[in-house]
Amino acid sequence: QSTKMQVVTLIILTAQLRATGWMEVEERDAIFKELHFKTFNQAFGFMSRVALQAEKMNHHPEWFNVYNKVQITLTTHDCGGLSKRDIKMAKFIDKIALSM
Repeated sequence: QSTKMQVVTLIILTAQLRATGWMEVEERDAIFKELHFKTFNQAFGFMSRVALQAEKMNHHPEWFNVYNKVQITLTTHDCGGLSKRDIKMAKFIDKIALSM
């Protein structure tokens, strides 16, 4: 794919993610989402499932957890911004969050 096509594809995909609660972090070229669970155990279980996928993908989120709240930031350090890997991880995160 051409670079222009990749940029257009990322714009479309990030628009789809905005519909599920992801926000762009403009000063970092990253995406961010805050999730709330019923309990700490549910939040930690969610994080454990995401961690296993992150290891498989070799693509690790930046995250912060307090009790039932999980804040996640995704960016690709190798390219200095968003990549398809971030989109794939965000979609996985959304899928897991819905199953909890």
